[in-house]
Amino acid sequence: MEWTLGRILGRGSTATVCIATCHNSDELLAVKSVELHRSEFLQREAKILSSLNSPYVIGYRGAETKIESNGVVTYNLLMEYAPYGTLTDATAKNGGRFEEESMVVKYTREILLGLEYIHSMGIAHCDVKGSNVVVSEKGEAKIADFGCSRRVNTGFESTIMGTPAFMAPEVARGEKQGKESDIWAVGCTVIEMVTGSPPWKEEEPVSVLYRVGSPTSVTDQMYWRSVEEEEEAEELQGDSRDLDRLNLWSCHLERFQRLRFVDVLDGPKWDMEGGDWIMVR
Repeated sequence: MEWTLGRILGRGSTATVCIATCHNSDELLAVKSVELHRSEFLQREAKILSSLNSPYVIGYRGAETKIESNGVVTYNLLMEYAPYGTLTDATAKNGGRFEEESMVVKYTREILLGLEYIHSMGIAHCDVKGSNVVVSEKGEAKIADFGCSRRVNTGFESTIMGTPAFMAPEVARGEKQGKESDIWAVGCTVIEMVTGSPPWKEEEPVSVLYRVGSPTSVTDQMYWRSVEEEEEAEELQGDSRDLDRLNLWSCHLERFQRLRFVDVLDGPKWDMEGGDWIMVR
């Protein structure tokens, strides 16, 4: 594919993302680039992204090496361009937070649908957060940046990756990282959209890991409540009730108690059974 590189969209610690134009179609692309000799992580990301096809996941357009004018060889991941930036950008443009809860619910539903698909493909994203979700030309939220993602298996994953403020307790303790930890991160992302900042934004990463890994700290700082408080949540209406349910269940301290998250925002019925709230159809 022939393309011309344009302005820089973002620069991280490992790669640079620029806008580009495809010569054949005039389609705008987002190109993530890094020097070839340091591109193992980006090649892994390209392999995972190339296996995915969902309206709620950033589109894969290809991957190739290129010799730059200065002689440096780069590896380039070509993706769909999202003109409205990330959810973090959108939050900032809305005065630091979304005033309309309906927008938070809309974006959250789309993130959850994207995650449901990703998980069905045997992949855990491992770094869900506002800055890794982009808004497309149609205004849809799409999950992006699969640099920390991994194929899910039954073995122990020795390498923990992601952003401390969005990590689930079991991840912060170095125990397990997988689909359930993605669900927790959705709850953190909702907090980011509603309040304008993620949990523990101003703390050092090591301090965040310690506090997230401690159940008492999570209970105090993440607004997590016991499942019995779902009865109080039943008194809420509409979008407020949806968001309350989502955070209640996505941020459950016991990872196996985190519900099938798409159902949380699809309006299920709830009932008490054996002292626990369960979902019934």
